Amino acid sequence: MIDYRRLRIALLGAGAVGSQVARLLIEQRAELADRAGADLELIGIAVRNLDAPRDVDLPKELYTTDAESLIHGADIVVELIGGIEPARSLILESINSGADIVTANKALLATHGSEIYDAAEQVGASVSYEAAVAGAIPIIRPLRDSLAGDRVTRITGIVNGTTNYILDRMDSEGADFAEVLADAQRLGYAEADPTADVEAYDAAQKAAILASLAFHTTVPLDSVHREGITSIDAAMIESARHAGFVIKLVAVTELLQNDGHDAISVRVYPALVPRTHPLASVHGANNAVFVEAEAAGPLMFYGAGAGGVQTASAVLGDIVSAARRHIAGGVGTGESTRANLPILEIGAVTTRYQITLEVTDQPGVLATVAGILSDGGVSVATVEQTVVDGAGTARLVIGTHTAREEDLSSTAQRLAASDVVTRVASVLRVEGE
Repeated sequence: MIDYRRLRIALLGAGAVGSQVARLLIEQRAELADRAGADLELIGIAVRNLDAPRDVDLPKELYTTDAESLIHGADIVVELIGGIEPARSLILESINSGADIVTANKALLATHGSEIYDAAEQVGASVSYEAAVAGAIPIIRPLRDSLAGDRVTRITGIVNGTTNYILDRMDSEGADFAEVLADAQRLGYAEADPTADVEAYDAAQKAAILASLAFHTTVPLDSVHREGITSIDAAMIESARHAGFVIKLVAVTELLQNDGHDAISVRVYPALVPRTHPLASVHGANNAVFVEAEAAGPLMFYGAGAGGVQTASAVLGDIVSAARRHIAGGVGTGESTRANLPILEIGAVTTRYQITLEVTDQPGVLATVAGILSDGGVSVATVEQTVVDGAGTARLVIGTHTAREEDLSSTAQRLAASDVVTRVASVLRVEGE
């Protein structure tokens, strides 16, 4: 048996992911040692409550409420607490004590990533976070390492399993949003308070991380345009289906031109995705990230976006990588955010749209609507009209040619104010064409 050097692993948090990481570190210790070239010893698990029920039966002597003492005796600290504090303070203290960091904390990285990366760079530590975006899917390392020499032009991702489960069932079964959300909560896909998922806060955090990596630019969370899925109803799903689309909550990070110079757009919203696009076939609570690069071309990463053991797989991969760096020596790999590209407002984005209007059923309405669109610089590609029997109204579903978001937004306001339009039912963007 090879006598490997021992590396001490401190685990912060023993929830669904943390307990699985601990189990795998213990059960696969010998196998992991062969992969890492080091004996990975789990020296302790910091928790808030020693008596709380756990998903996995682990040795009780590993648990402690003294996180600070634990991290000062560790070579690698694995933070799986979540949230901002005390995670931020404990990570910074771990870095200052000389430890490398592995984390799955998307919220922390999206809001305080620069501070953490800078602290790590000052002492030569590494920060690894493969599990922070898209669960078990390997996407962070491909963007940070494999595609570092290429020019990424666009990323379109389904990065929230809860919303994808909801929209997928609405599409496949014709179910209502509230009904499917209740099922998602019962099955554990959605929290009792689903705001972070259905209002796209979770996806926006992941989009900020992906954009920072892809475009080598620090992307503050408040620069990510965010729209949730609570306004999506069965009629919108059916209209999308009829037009050959499926509605998905997508995170889009895109390289654009602004006055002849590179700039980026980062946005999250429900969008129409052609049913022929690979992202349209992402079902259930799965995630997928579609990357487009100049040399490599289109690349698709697909798999489980959540789940304790699935996410633990990504965490263990980071632990092994950190251990190999310890054995090889040298400083950690810092984050490349030196491009400092400007981040454009949503108004600068150009795409196609589907506008659904409820209008009065009378002669000349279509001409009036077409005139408002034309005056706003929005060109009509398709129009479908359905008369609502006995209501004196009609439903117009208008597909546009490519238009600037700023122009479309102002035009939608003028449509809403028109005497012939009773309601702007929805405005959905088209992505993935």
